[in-house]
Amino acid sequence: MKILCIADEEYKTYWDFFSKDDFKDIDLIISCGDLKASYLSFLTTMTSIPVLYIRGNHDDSYKTDPPQGCICIEDDIFSFQGVRILGLGGSQRYKQGINQYTEREMRKRITKLKFKLWFHRGFDILVTHSPARGFHDGTDLCHQGFQVFLTLIDKYRPKYFVHGHVHLSYGRQFQREDMIGDTKVINAYEKYIIEI
Repeated sequence: MKILCIADEEYKTYWDFFSKDDFKDIDLIISCGDLKASYLSFLTTMTSIPVLYIRGNHDDSYKTDPPQGCICIEDDIFSFQGVRILGLGGSQRYKQGINQYTEREMRKRITKLKFKLWFHRGFDILVTHSPARGFHDGTDLCHQGFQVFLTLIDKYRPKYFVHGHVHLSYGRQFQREDMIGDTKVINAYEKYIIEI
């Protein structure tokens, strides 16, 4: 199965120069946040591929104008062809915003998922907007990752951890790929294709 992961910046080739051929082998699209709702709606309409999404720290408008025809996996585990996908959007709280959380608030969100995690026997892909602490994150509070994501990965050992939020255009020090134990960490900025 091929999954197209997208985040933070609309990929011009898909948006301005759309060709269905670019999606011929793609089974699923996952948005890691901070993309226009109209972009996600466009992708699912033009490709007929399911689009899953979580909210980024700039996606406050999703509350009143969510992406049409797409599936929100925020605080949920969504199963697609046997692949279990857990979604946790938002970033560290650095100002007022509905998609920003303290470390404690993110930990509470995960605690509320206890039954779903048990029922699904874990998950295969962790989808977040923010990175994990110490992996692809920044030093400023806005771009600092969540420590609790490391705990979640250590306990459930998913195959992939896919996030956005940290733009690769910020500088060369930001990596595209990494590993946390056996879990492959992917920064989905703009676009990245994974196979599972």
